[in-house]
Amino acid sequence: MFSHIKKNNQPGMVDVSEKDITHRNAKASALIQLPNEIKSLVEDGEIESKKGPVLTTAIIAGTQAVKKTHDLIPFCHPLSINSCDISIDFNDESNLVVTCTVGINAKTGVEMEALTGVSVASLTIYDMCKSISHEIVISDIQLLEKTGGKSDIS
Repeated sequence: MFSHIKKNNQPGMVDVSEKDITHRNAKASALIQLPNEIKSLVEDGEIESKKGPVLTTAIIAGTQAVKKTHDLIPFCHPLSINSCDISIDFNDESNLVVTCTVGINAKTGVEMEALTGVSVASLTIYDMCKSISHEIVISDIQLLEKTGGKSDIS
């Protein structure tokens, strides 16, 4: 049974009032395949565009998205995030790996916040680079690990 479906078969927010406050973490990632036109613009680990520093802006956008997840996904609880770390690194194929790790002490987890963070950071990179090429591919958005609450995933 889905936790967001009530007995009357209508959707609703999960009641977490009886849950214990625990330390919870979630880590998500995304892969961004960049075309050569964009790869050629990388200098000192950053992509400069007409709109500004791409990766720096993507980290800021992803962090904002983590804090606004409850505004985007209807049944997510508004949370006071303790920590958010977004990193954007080049892998061996010179593609980008976006990682977002979120931590909280709460009654509910932060998986959706981590997934939202990597998604918006990735979309920001696309937005800032689309004037150079639309051949950007965002893929493999996934939850890598989750700790705290009922179960751990790693």
